[in-house]
Amino acid sequence: MLTRRHIRVKVLQTLYARQQSADQDQSGQEKFLTQSLEQMQELQALLLLMIVAVREHAEKFAQRAQQKYFASDNERNPSVNFINNKLVDLIANHEVLAAFAKNKKLKNWQQDDEYVIILFNKLKDTPWYEDYLALEQPSYEQDRDFILRFYKEILAQDEKLYDYIEDKSLTWIDDFPWVNTAMVKILNKITPNRSNELFTLGVFKDQDDQQFGQKLLRSVIRHQDELQKVLQGKTPNWDQERIADLDLLMLHMGICEFLHFPSIPVRVTINEYLEIAKEYSTPKSSLFINGILDNIVKDLMANDQLNKNERGLR
Repeated sequence: MLTRRHIRVKVLQTLYARQQSADQDQSGQEKFLTQSLEQMQELQALLLLMIVAVREHAEKFAQRAQQKYFASDNERNPSVNFINNKLVDLIANHEVLAAFAKNKKLKNWQQDDEYVIILFNKLKDTPWYEDYLALEQPSYEQDRDFILRFYKEILAQDEKLYDYIEDKSLTWIDDFPWVNTAMVKILNKITPNRSNELFTLGVFKDQDDQQFGQKLLRSVIRHQDELQKVLQGKTPNWDQERIADLDLLMLHMGICEFLHFPSIPVRVTINEYLEIAKEYSTPKSSLFINGILDNIVKDLMANDQLNKNERGLR
């Protein structure tokens, strides 16, 4: 599920796209935000389906090896540990994932199977793949540990797959690290008795989170003049035109949360944009944004303009 930080990043991306475009249609921007949030689940589904696709290719590889005229003993009698991997079975037989993939027409690994082959060849060349194949009747835990290692050391690290994802969707490249972290957590906790948690529809924790992104986007656009007025004079050593576009947008978003989101604690807002700046802006941006937002909070409090309820003041 999405965290509030990632929702903020999505809003930041949408505002930046709006700023760079001549099209100021707010409904179109809200649609872009909604689609980019929903497409994260498509990326998660594709990565799960890649695990299944690699196993299917491994099975075909073993079958071809058996048919060699001078097949070795191992080729004539291949290990079926990967082919019978119990965690991959849970993914392959997950009804919600299968229905989602069919509805979204996610046929990427049938159409672009060269990426499946690349990952399998990397896996096949690792010594720990041979160690896994040599196990006698591996347990579920051993099956799971093998898939986790494959995911973390090969799938999530592959540069060609990374480039493919970047080409397929404008926002997926920023989603990839978050989805990878979520995937490792999911794969690590899934058991046959909890297989329903492997893939669930919806990317939001609750209705409040679902509404948060749209509300933040609308509020920043609607109150743009007000936010700029609050910021005016708070950057004495910086010409407004010299502030990086992303930094200015993050400052507007932070001020917007101070003024129009009474239940969000001030320190939460500052910390969130501090962390986002570290990842998405210039090396000095986080310190800059932290200092400016901190000073703005002090001024708003002094002038009794900070709109926070009891929860938001914690």
